[in-house]
Amino acid sequence: MVSKELIKKIRQVEIKSNKLVEEIFSGEYRSGFRGKGIEFDDIREYYPGDDVRNIDWNVTARHNKAFVKQFCEERELNMFLLIDMSRSNSFGNKKDLIAEVSATLAFSACKNNDKVGVIFFTDKVEKFIPSSNGRKHVLSIIEHILSFEPESAGTDLAKALQYFNRVVKRHSVVFVISDFLDDGYIKDIKITDRKHDLVLIHIIDRAEELIPAGAIFTFEDLETGETLVLDNMKEERKINTDIALFKRNLINIYTDEDYVKPLKQFFRRRGQK
Repeated sequence: MVSKELIKKIRQVEIKSNKLVEEIFSGEYRSGFRGKGIEFDDIREYYPGDDVRNIDWNVTARHNKAFVKQFCEERELNMFLLIDMSRSNSFGNKKDLIAEVSATLAFSACKNNDKVGVIFFTDKVEKFIPSSNGRKHVLSIIEHILSFEPESAGTDLAKALQYFNRVVKRHSVVFVISDFLDDGYIKDIKITDRKHDLVLIHIIDRAEELIPAGAIFTFEDLETGETLVLDNMKEERKINTDIALFKRNLINIYTDEDYVKPLKQFFRRRGQK
């Protein structure tokens, strides 16, 4: 049974997200991804000027004359949210921010009658929610984000991407929402990007980004529980992730800033391409 407190929080997230979608993201989402999903429509006889890359060689061989495949833009996009539920995302207000960003994206899709699916992952795939549409489905996703208690604490983004690529065959708009405090995922990000329209949303807490100089620090790894002592007397250290390599489809969102601006800038930039 859903508690009154959780219902209230879900409603708050819904109101805020819907307001953003109506007032700010209306049109931005669709224009940013129009024409990205192309599906097979029909086969017809080749005419001079047709793109030879669309020739269907099997049909051509059977009929002894050239035929080409016709494609059309998908009217209905398929969105998937791959959400990092590892313990490091419970630091500060990252979890609430992830919920709001996810809800805004999901309601943007809902407004355009697109389908939304979700994968919750840690160092394993914790939960898979198949893509569907409608307000009720989006509210169910928000409820899961706010109430979900993962079995594991670690992070394995590569495993989540491998699972997604195995299970979801339809071309999709894929948002990976994570702090990306992991390694070994570069190959799988490239594979996913080739198959789908991939966007990486990097949730950043400034306290995790920079270690100031002039002290000896003791850290506890939220995911493993291990303690690390760092002598940082000489100079400040910036914690880097491999995700910086993917600027083209990367959105950086800081926990102490409004997430609306970077999302809107990204959608607008995509819509101008």
